Amino acid sequence: MTVLGAPVTAYASQTSPTDPTPSPTPTPNPSSTDASSDDEAPVTNEELETVRKKLEELYHDAAVATDKYNAAEEKAEKQSAEIVGLAREIVEGQEKLDKLQDLMGAAARAQYRGGGLPSEVRLWLSENPQDFLEGADRLRQGQLATKGLLREMKQTQEDLEQYSKDASARWEKLEANRKAKEKAKKKIKDQIAAAEEMESTLEQEERERLAQLEEDAAQQAQNTWLDSGVLDEIDSKASAQGKQAVKFATDQIGKPYEWGAEGPKTYDCSGLTSQAWLAAGVAIPRTSQEQWRQLKHIDVADMRPGDLIIYNSDASHVAMYIGDGAIVHAPRPGRTVTIAGAGSMSILGVVRPDA
Repeated sequence: MTVLGAPVTAYASQTSPTDPTPSPTPTPNPSSTDASSDDEAPVTNEELETVRKKLEELYHDAAVATDKYNAAEEKAEKQSAEIVGLAREIVEGQEKLDKLQDLMGAAARAQYRGGGLPSEVRLWLSENPQDFLEGADRLRQGQLATKGLLREMKQTQEDLEQYSKDASARWEKLEANRKAKEKAKKKIKDQIAAAEEMESTLEQEERERLAQLEEDAAQQAQNTWLDSGVLDEIDSKASAQGKQAVKFATDQIGKPYEWGAEGPKTYDCSGLTSQAWLAAGVAIPRTSQEQWRQLKHIDVADMRPGDLIIYNSDASHVAMYIGDGAIVHAPRPGRTVTIAGAGSMSILGVVRPDA
């Protein structure tokens, strides 16, 4: 933006109101038109290249923030489900504890009614010693049952205390993830707004030239990748699930990029790949960084259609390989799901969801 603003600043300094007091205003002369009527110098390709690199940096930072947002959202959903589960356990545990207390009360009342005399006295008074022995056995069984109830009550109380502690810890983590989401969301919006503001300063012709520079840079990177001979080594065929994933992903071509989106109308990069593989019956992590961390790594020479190519040293972008050196991906804000060269960006590595 500083570069683009330079010509305007230079002109302003030539017509500064701090100049010496002007002489009487002469009659305007069309042949000596004021410099303000001259067109500004056109933006050079070198200046546009500076803009392109800055835009690339801004959108990269937005992609990193998007991954953080998606990760926080995924964790929050999991923690919310855990809290719901713990709440259910607490309710069920309290109901169980109430029932055990009722049983203990009933047992205590029964023992009170039947245990007023010592056992030797009750044997002496009994008309049938066998009845006494059976009664004594029932008493022992009742005592054992009572001890069992006490143990179960103690365990249930301990479980309830642990459930409560776990629920409290989950709430704290949920709140931390909520703050992380909001922070990432603000960064995403700030980076995208800065990029859009930068692009808005360009004229239509300059935007077209900028788009051409972006295309040329991507093609140059793709040519370098192809010239390495890597494509000559890639001959693997897609698995049945890989074909399904590729079909789903390519069916989304033309749909807009939207950060945090998982379809069906808009996608971000990892939203597209995770939903494509889910459609093929394989659940994979939501973010590109977790896809890189958790899925099986594959050599580039061994990749097959359906595999995911992770880009940038921080794993901030992901695309799906579809064969013949091409990928399908959701590039960035302002773009749509499209096909591009697999080597058009800096490859970190390849992962296989259906390994």
